[in-house]
Formats: sequence, C-alpha cells, structure tokens
Amino acid sequence: MSEGTNNTATDREITEFAELTGRLRSEVQKMIVGHGDVIDGVVTCLLAGGHVLLEGVPGLGKTLLVRTLSEALDLEFSRIQFTPDLQPKDIIGGVQIARDENGHEKRVFESGPIFSNIVLADEVNRATPRTQSALLEAMAERSVTVGRTTHKLEAPFFVMATQNPLEMDGTYPLPEAQLDRFQFKLNVHSPSLDELDEIMNRTISGVSPTVSPAMNRDELLRLRDVARRVVITPSMQRYALKILQGTHPELETSHEDVRRFVREGASPRGGQAILSAARIRALMRGDAAVSEDDVRHCALPSLRHRIILNFEGEAEGVSRDDLLATVIKNTSRA
Repeated sequence: MSEGTNNTATDREITEFAELTGRLRSEVQKMIVGHGDVIDGVVTCLLAGGHVLLEGVPGLGKTLLVRTLSEALDLEFSRIQFTPDLQPKDIIGGVQIARDENGHEKRVFESGPIFSNIVLADEVNRATPRTQSALLEAMAERSVTVGRTTHKLEAPFFVMATQNPLEMDGTYPLPEAQLDRFQFKLNVHSPSLDELDEIMNRTISGVSPTVSPAMNRDELLRLRDVARRVVITPSMQRYALKILQGTHPELETSHEDVRRFVREGASPRGGQAILSAARIRALMRGDAAVSEDDVRHCALPSLRHRIILNFEGEAEGVSRDDLLATVIKNTSRA
C-alpha cells in the first residue's frame, strides 16, 4: 500500500483538498450541532470510498446528518427505512412486466432506492438478516445482480447506515460479513447541556439554515484521486498492521485482555480501512504523508466493529473500545 514519492499529491492539490473539505464540514455544521468527530468520520469515509455505520439511540440527528451531507454535495440521495417486513426487492428493485407502444408485453427492470449516490439505510438492524444482506453486494461490488443481469452503481456510491443499540427491542444484529463492509463504525452520543440549548434555539425558532453545495461530483472524485497518492511509508504500514494483529487472541504477543476476551480479531479489511482513512486525515492536516498519529486516530473506528468477543467477554460486558485503546497504547512503531 505504500506509494512512491514521484507521484505524490502536490501542494496545490493539498490546499484544494483542505479548502473543499473544510467548506463541506462547515455546511454540514450549519444543521448539525456538535458531533464534530462524527462529522469528520463520515466525511473521511466518503472521501476514502468506504461506507459508515452510525450507532446511537433515536433522536440524535443521524438521519439529519446524512440528508444534510447530500445537500452539501449536490448528489442524488435516497433513504431506505428498514422495518421487519422490508424485502430485498424493496432495496434493489426487480423486473416488472410492462407494455410498449404497440401493446406488447416486455420485461423492464425497475431500479430500487439503492441506485443513488448517497444511500441512507436507516435503522438497518430493524430488518431481518435476509434483507440486511441485500446491501452486501452493493456495498462491496458497487453493483447489484437481478436474475442474470448485473447493474452497475454510479460513482460515487456511499452507504451510511444507522442502527439502534442492540439492547433495544426489535433489533437484529448485523452479520459479521456485512459489518466488515463498513469502513468506520461511529458511536453517536447524547449532546451536552450547551449543545441541547443550541438545538432548542434552532428548532423552536422555526428558522431552518440553508445548506449550500460545497463541492460537486467531479470535485469529490478528484479529491479521492488525490488521497490515493498520499504517501504511506513501509514502516507506517507495518505499524498499522501491528495494531491489527494486536486484536488476534491466538498470538502470544497480544495483550492478555485480548487473549482472554476476544474470539476473533479484525480481518485484513481492518488494515485497509485504517490506512485509507489515515490518508484522508493526513490531507485534512495539510500533509502528503501519513503520520503515526493518523494511524492511531483511525484505528478505533476502523476496528471496533471487526472484533468478536468470546462468551466471557460478552458475559462481563467488556468494551471493545477499551480493548482497542489497550492494544493501541501497547503497540509501538519500532
């Protein structure tokens, strides 16, 4: 994953990247009070070409965030409300019988809401596993297959899913294979007292801010290309992979808490998620090379949903975030 220095991002490209992403975050913050780390995480995944999973109780602004993001990007947006009776065809579409101008019947593919640039999968864990899995091919392959025909999804294609905490009634845990398709899992916490005060001021007044497009489709795709040319040195890549390996309980070098409470460590996709996100963070800092701090910062949201606890870990309510904090703290670059 390391890059040569003969094709790195130029100073002009780095400056443009910082300006456009700064403008995008400013537009989103017109509507969203607080949650700065969540906004940064969502923007990072969008620019890295990944998908993001937001977890939090209802009413914290998760849906508003993705809707505002689509307005600030001037891209096509669709929302899928996941419910227990939702079927896969409701997401990807299906073949319908139609009549042409001569009255002859023909089979026509009616595309579903997945055919959009930004897709909000709202309360994704309210649907059954069979319906949840309908997202899998689209997220991984940027295409959907109906019958024998494969339909490509137009770039950019970005899925932002929200889920309620699993302890809530009527939820179905996402399969590990689908969780692994999300680059980041971000936890959305309740606002502080000052943030609640500001939310009341904005909502009770009845005056809604206007969100203006901060960048267009071509600019977004160009920024993605710039990000792919950010330098990742061999030693920095190895540091990220050492953190990844630190989540594996079968290794003697892993921390004792990992060996005690973890059943399965993070997959190689976790390493890809860390490094691609670290590139975005480096550019947001105005740098063309990934730093140690970039790797550490991106490790937690990249790995927290890829660790599977064993029975003892689940029974004792072990925090995956605490485990990862221990792994990161005890992993040295040398």
